[in-house]
Amino acid sequence: MSNSTAAPVSLQERADILDVLRGLALLGVLLDNIFGFTGYGYSSEAQMKAMPTYYTDAALGLLELVFIHGKFYSLFSLLFGIGFSVILVRNEQKNLNPFPVFYRRLFLLACFGAAHLFLLWEGDILFLYAMIGCLLPLFRKCTDKTLITWAVILIASPILIDLVKILLHVKTGAFLEEIAYKIDDKNGITKDNFSTYLSKPGSGWREWRNWQASGYLYRYSYLIESNRIPKVLGMFLLGFCAGRKMMYANLDQYVPLFKKIRRWGFIIGIPASLAHVYFMFNAKGMPNPMELATTTFYALSVVPLSLAYTSTICLFWLRTNGNNRLRILAPVGRMALTNYLMQTISCIIIFYGVGFGLGGDIGPTIFVPIALGIYTLQIIYSNWWFKHFNYGPLEWIWRQWTYKKRLPITKA
Repeated sequence: MSNSTAAPVSLQERADILDVLRGLALLGVLLDNIFGFTGYGYSSEAQMKAMPTYYTDAALGLLELVFIHGKFYSLFSLLFGIGFSVILVRNEQKNLNPFPVFYRRLFLLACFGAAHLFLLWEGDILFLYAMIGCLLPLFRKCTDKTLITWAVILIASPILIDLVKILLHVKTGAFLEEIAYKIDDKNGITKDNFSTYLSKPGSGWREWRNWQASGYLYRYSYLIESNRIPKVLGMFLLGFCAGRKMMYANLDQYVPLFKKIRRWGFIIGIPASLAHVYFMFNAKGMPNPMELATTTFYALSVVPLSLAYTSTICLFWLRTNGNNRLRILAPVGRMALTNYLMQTISCIIIFYGVGFGLGGDIGPTIFVPIALGIYTLQIIYSNWWFKHFNYGPLEWIWRQWTYKKRLPITKA
């Protein structure tokens, strides 16, 4: 057994392309999540039509559903799998037991996620990632072919799961939703005020706490109902396979594969995404049989488009030898955990009644530029931060806990 100890990836070993992809994923996640932060995603058709920006809102909403919704959490999931492959593979190559490091890292991620979920915003994804991530070591000895086979089965499994739900006439997330309804009844949250509850005049700390009391139940009802768990694990496995082969460090060897993924990802993904949006608005939810079409086209759109975006960025990166404007996104991705949580804090301050209360009656015409402004600020302060520091603030805590080492946060 080696006498060396587990250590984080050095700054010199970092692959800039992964940080760029993380930075891009954060932009997509923000543009997706902001529909919830503002309350617009909960608005009725009548409330949307009452807004003076209705037509441009509808156009932007359609574009978001077709090109963004689900695609960037899928990219985040892929990158998560790559990141954890680095921990497992690097330590095994050094004849070190990778599991203490692996599970310490997951435990602290679960802590960050739980704090985010219960104290800040119900839309958290970190806690789910930490829980599903615990399953990754079960697949570490699988061949690449087995990993990809499992990934395809898991990503496509919602089609079979939803077929069973339709045949049995059940909603798998209903039990959590019923508990949430009862909590909302006690706290005065109704269908009529649901989209404006957090931002209506006079709303503040109490309303925010009332919302959080049921928010995590709605969130996990949705995650269960939408079969998110197998989808995420499937993307983890794709990322784990790509990370184990170190594709990110040898992009030039995979140009034909990237071109094939880009071509077929767009050819399949865009029409399927349009079809998904059509059925989403017409299927009326589970257990309506039309929901099977929604699920099928979602599976055929989200992962192909996500992989097409990834391949496009990788090919552009190769064509320019990494000397391009995308590099400004790398610092955003290097502190992805910090920036993900900062997006939540920024949106709470801007859109909730505990802050400026701008949400509730604005559409994408107004809040999409605000999201782009938030992200632009993240680019600026992230690039400034890494001129003075080695790690993002939460990343520094995360790595110190993971490796039980004191890491210098400031540059020498």
